[in-house]
Amino acid sequence: MLSATNLHVYYGAIHAIKGVSFEVNEGEIVSLIGANGAGKSTILNTISGLIKPKSGDISFMHYNIKNLEAHNILKRGLAQVPEGRRIFAQMTVQENLEMGAFARKDLSVIEEDYEKVFQSFPRLKERRKQLAGTLSGGEQQMLAMGRALMSKPKLLMLDEPSMGLSPILVSEIFNIIKQVNAGGTTILLVEQNAKMALSIADRAYVLETGNVVMEGPAQELLGNEQVRKAYLGN
Repeated sequence: MLSATNLHVYYGAIHAIKGVSFEVNEGEIVSLIGANGAGKSTILNTISGLIKPKSGDISFMHYNIKNLEAHNILKRGLAQVPEGRRIFAQMTVQENLEMGAFARKDLSVIEEDYEKVFQSFPRLKERRKQLAGTLSGGEQQMLAMGRALMSKPKLLMLDEPSMGLSPILVSEIFNIIKQVNAGGTTILLVEQNAKMALSIADRAYVLETGNVVMEGPAQELLGNEQVRKAYLGN
């Protein structure tokens, strides 16, 4: 469904991504794990069109999206939940969800999709008229995910969904990610909580300073001694 081939990305003179290649198959949860500064978020921002690569190719549903603008990539069915949530704080929960559907033309079924989001995130329904900036951190993460789902993505990219959340909320968010995937949405997950990420992923890639240094089935990586020492704290 998604493939990145020999991606090179620069920030000025800094070579942030150094020839990274990976793929995501339809229906999978694929995780990118690595320490801070490894290049995980840069890869997602490059795929979604927010950063342009120096070289390499990005194919989504067999179409080269490397030179597309971000809003056109979204229209093709690839959505991103950004690091830090980036909700519209001065707008209500409902208005944030409406913003998620801005690129859609199928207005007749948008109402049904609000209800689907509210089924996944019942707390958002309770707070639909509340200003988004007054929500808790966990609720804001749910809103950011719900907003992205309102675009009806074929592939959803999640950037550090557990950041700043309590362990109970982290478990809840990861359960929701599994439910979204079970409902037919492919997931590309960037996450510093490597143990949680690998526990729900089908496959994973390990990044270090802009390079893929290891890849394989998530369960194999969970049991890999090198991965455990570097990322799992044991």
